[in-house]
Amino acid sequence: MIRAGSKESQIYDNNSQKVYPQPIDENMNQNMDSMDSMIGRIFNNISSLKAAYIQLQEAHTPYDPDKIQTADKRVIDELTRLSELKHTYREKNPKPIAASPQDSRLLSEIQEQQNLLKTYEVMVKKFQSQIQNRDTEITHLQQQIDEAKHRKSKLEKKLKQRGLLNKESEEYDEEENYFSIELTPSLFTSAADNSYQSIHDFSKPLINMMKAAGWDLDAAANAIEPDVVYTRRAHKKYAFESYICQRMFSGFHEESFSVKDATATVSNEAFFHQFLAVRAMDPLDVLSQNPDSVFGKFCRSKYLLLVHPKMEGSFFGNMDQRNYVMSGGHPRTPFYQAFLKLAKSIWLLHRLAYSFDPKVRVFQVKKGSEFSESEIHMESVVSNIVLDEGAESPKVGLMVMPGFMIGTSVIQARAYLSNVKYAD
Repeated sequence: MIRAGSKESQIYDNNSQKVYPQPIDENMNQNMDSMDSMIGRIFNNISSLKAAYIQLQEAHTPYDPDKIQTADKRVIDELTRLSELKHTYREKNPKPIAASPQDSRLLSEIQEQQNLLKTYEVMVKKFQSQIQNRDTEITHLQQQIDEAKHRKSKLEKKLKQRGLLNKESEEYDEEENYFSIELTPSLFTSAADNSYQSIHDFSKPLINMMKAAGWDLDAAANAIEPDVVYTRRAHKKYAFESYICQRMFSGFHEESFSVKDATATVSNEAFFHQFLAVRAMDPLDVLSQNPDSVFGKFCRSKYLLLVHPKMEGSFFGNMDQRNYVMSGGHPRTPFYQAFLKLAKSIWLLHRLAYSFDPKVRVFQVKKGSEFSESEIHMESVVSNIVLDEGAESPKVGLMVMPGFMIGTSVIQARAYLSNVKYAD
């Protein structure tokens, strides 16, 4: 039997477990106050960090470099303060001490906040990397913008000096060479190929609109060039390409290209710079600057020549577009914009032809001319010709693209041959 109040009874609790008495630390209350203060500061820092992190996210949408930099600095400051609190805690508590249940709960919350802090650190590093990439991209784009502005300024100066905006016949300052493209026969060959492709491209909407307007395409093809024997019905499209070619190249051998008020002599260098100035521009942009420039007058005259009034009336049911062009305007309709692409390619080819010294000569092949495989002045627009041995030489039915002579070099004319066989 154990007496109450005995020494042995003091080392057992009601559950028969030993209890080891701990000495009472007089500074425990002070330590607890310090711990509460430390935890409060940590929570305040975490809240500030959350707010800074949200600010950093918001700065990305829309992307604002100044706001991102401010928010990034705020996040880094909060992380620095938390790091200082961490070191302060470790300096004051170098060794672990026995923790009460309340301390364990607080330590668990601190550990949770530390894990959250690590997550924020990872996200901040990710955002910093994205910011660096964006800054690099912005710098690169800014350089491109500066280069484009510089090039635009020089181009506008050239346009004003060389007549696309004002006077066509002024001489160029040869010392100011802003362009790197060289005048070579291959450049002209490429421009000629592009011109034929433009003729081919414009023939498609032209034929489609004729179909929609109820035109008899067979009769129209025969009216363009009669007595041509087409091997296949689909080959009649070359009649319409020939129609476009004949009208667009009319006056090509003249320096003025049959444009009124453009009779002044222009130097080879001026022609080449006109080519370079318009080469990369949208034709509507050129015309918007000066609708009555030489290029504008060329487009106007060729449109009125190419699109017959009866044809236009059947296409649109009225003459509004034609009247608008005749009054000096350039409509933004799809059909007229398709035409401007064609006109630009032919006009550029003419500018380039007169850039050479001596100038490039244009020649045609006449209907009924004999064709042979050794012919150097023309080629068949349809490949895979079948020539029977001993048969009569095929004849040119119609020309779809003229030929050119650059010095002694020849760019062959393209012709459709009448009544010949083609391999499948």
